[in-house]
Amino acid sequence: MEKQSVAATSTNGRKKNEFLNMMKSAFSLNSSAPDTGKGRSKSSSNRVSHGFHLVEGKSGHDMEDYHVAEYRSKKNHELGLFAIFDGHLGDRVPNYLKNNLFNNILEEPNFWKDPEKAIRNAYRSTDKYILENSSRLGPGGSTAVTAIVIDGKDLWVANIGDSRAVLCERGSANQLTVDHEPDSERRRIEKQGGFVTTLPGDVPRVNGQLAVARAFGDQSLKAHLSSEPDVRHVGIDETMGFVILASDGLWKVMKNQEAVDLVKSIKDPQAAAKRLTTEALARKSKDDISCIVIRFRC
Repeated sequence: MEKQSVAATSTNGRKKNEFLNMMKSAFSLNSSAPDTGKGRSKSSSNRVSHGFHLVEGKSGHDMEDYHVAEYRSKKNHELGLFAIFDGHLGDRVPNYLKNNLFNNILEEPNFWKDPEKAIRNAYRSTDKYILENSSRLGPGGSTAVTAIVIDGKDLWVANIGDSRAVLCERGSANQLTVDHEPDSERRRIEKQGGFVTTLPGDVPRVNGQLAVARAFGDQSLKAHLSSEPDVRHVGIDETMGFVILASDGLWKVMKNQEAVDLVKSIKDPQAAAKRLTTEALARKSKDDISCIVIRFRC
């Protein structure tokens, strides 16, 4: 993710990345190889399938995107758990989120009675933990978009930052998430003592550094950032074909309806996710591009 300004990247960090890239080359580890795969719900009645495809960008830093795509059985329910975490200033925070955020959500005592409250509480407590352990997890941060499918019938989506979830409903794109851009939250940021700047040829940034107004982590900017997610519930019915979760590496170069139109005829969700990332690359997106397609009634 190119969320942090170039000025915030240290010389030591560049040297470290150069050394790591040399080591990868020496051992024939191709870090730019795509991460791709697919799966489906174990329950024949739920009929949910997914595919994912992640490609490292060409912005001069190592891959900072992580994803989750799995199914779990809990209290006689089947949960589809999907997420994309788009990191900045290193990959420690998104890697932590990959391994812990859903556990934190599902461990909330009120998850089954009030999923929205559980998701909000888990986002807050997870951010608090990241900040309290910044010496180990580093100074960076991450956006997030998460989706929980319960028994193939209910969809709970949450996000902070500009990773996005778009639902295909009767062939039309319905954005389920909110892009948390600095300009749209300028009043809150300024009230908290921060500022938003836009340099020529650049995008609005919090304190001249971060290009999103909400994120996990980012200790140095936390006084002016929020980790409060937008949460959305959708009852899944026969009018809904699929959901696209993707990082801004896709959405920077593609409109919601364009993405839906591009893959609505592709039944294999992995092929659909790959088609979207391939098109984003063709449109010269240089950021990391991460995409999950979740199909209903596959």
